[in-house]
Amino acid sequence: MSNPVKKFSPEVRSRAVRLVLEHEGEHPSRWTAMVSIASKIGCSAHTLNEWVKKAEVETGKRAGVPAETADRLKALEQAIHARCPPGAGNLVHHSDRGSQYIAIRYTERLAEAGIEPSVGGVGDSYDNALAETINGLFKAEVIYRRGPWRSFDAVEYATLEWVDWFNNRRILEPIGNITPAEAEQQFYAAMDHVLMAA
Repeated sequence: MSNPVKKFSPEVRSRAVRLVLEHEGEHPSRWTAMVSIASKIGCSAHTLNEWVKKAEVETGKRAGVPAETADRLKALEQAIHARCPPGAGNLVHHSDRGSQYIAIRYTERLAEAGIEPSVGGVGDSYDNALAETINGLFKAEVIYRRGPWRSFDAVEYATLEWVDWFNNRRILEPIGNITPAEAEQQFYAAMDHVLMAA
């Protein structure tokens, strides 16, 4: 039995996948679109289905490690550009052992940005203590207090409101009766002053 991947050129496979994605709306289901297109190309619908799944994983449209890694890389890029001021130095990225965080491309990008990766130990409950504390506060103050929720959008909006309050409006006595955002601004202003004096 011949290998269907080798029987068809990459161009034919790519075109077949594109046809499925472009014309699936004209059929009762994606599967019927695959059956129709596969018969015209000369492959089985199962083979075409595998090509479509592979293409979706490669482009990040299907769940899996590549898509998760791509999402985490996008978030990392946003964080680097928005929150990594020049001269910050000694920045540590701490995460759990999720496959997307230990992926080669992810750790390479951390190194390029001068960020030291730190991965939690297996079974070490103290590694995620801060994150779990914040998650617990969020659940207690938003999810359980305001629920039941009517839609995902309502939860998303409430989350945005809470994060904004948590960072920009919550006054904390231990840091001088200012918000965390103000404390961060003061910290980086002091860093800039030290760098300019040096």
